[in-house]
Amino acid sequence: MAQTMIARSGSGTGVRRKPGMRYVRKTVLPHIGLALAGLLFLAPFAWLFITSIKSEQEIFAIPTVWWPNKIQWLNYVQAVQTIPFIQYTLNTVFVCVLSAVGQLFASPLVAYGFSRIAFRGRDFLFFVMMGTMILPFQVTMVPIYVMFNQMNMLDSYWPLILPNFFGAAYYIFLLRQFFMNIPYELTESAKIDGASEFRIYWQVILPLSRPALYTVALLTFLHAWGDFLGPLIYLNDPEKWTLSVGLRSFIGEYKVSWGLLMAASTLFTVPIIALYFFVQKQFIQGITLTGFK
Repeated sequence: MAQTMIARSGSGTGVRRKPGMRYVRKTVLPHIGLALAGLLFLAPFAWLFITSIKSEQEIFAIPTVWWPNKIQWLNYVQAVQTIPFIQYTLNTVFVCVLSAVGQLFASPLVAYGFSRIAFRGRDFLFFVMMGTMILPFQVTMVPIYVMFNQMNMLDSYWPLILPNFFGAAYYIFLLRQFFMNIPYELTESAKIDGASEFRIYWQVILPLSRPALYTVALLTFLHAWGDFLGPLIYLNDPEKWTLSVGLRSFIGEYKVSWGLLMAASTLFTVPIIALYFFVQKQFIQGITLTGFK
């Protein structure tokens, strides 16, 4: 009897240990791996910040100076004063916000048509639209430039903002995947009640699609914020430059002010990181609910 009880208690102890090991294997170890990967991706930004508070001699010192002997906070002051940093920031925010508004206006409308309205040739047009993702911007850059030149829109923000009001293939695809996950019974019941397609789209689909809309807005904002080639091509007046183009001012013909450039680049990166932390919940939810599971 005693041996039986010991055997049972031993087996019970073994059963208790298994969930603990399983928890470590399935939860703790993956989180450790993700933390290490996060540190790896954080390393470039950390090096950017450390370089921004070094002197010119310490930046190019051999062996490498991992931490400055005297922190050069003056680099940030000079970086902001060397270029019209505030003006460039306002220009960038203006372009980013209007670009996001344009995508939120056009892409959901097109995605709703491809996902909820049955018409002849719908799948063919969808595949044609998806095929445009194969073409890089460099292929269409010259024809688009000529088109905006003929419309007298060069040296303005129209070439940077207007294309967003016609949607983008990737965002349309992302929203279409999200719309297709919404139960069709909701739209069918709305049609029985006499709702039009636009009313269904506005009052049923869009309120249920906020995570996907947040994702589209964030991705559009990030793309416009970091866009360098577009403003470089279309904007000639230095007062209209965005931050990405304005940072070129620290690169001279014979000398590069690396300390100031790194300080300005750090200031350029911080708002994006802060924005992501504010909307990361909606962003992750929007990605996971659009078919990329």
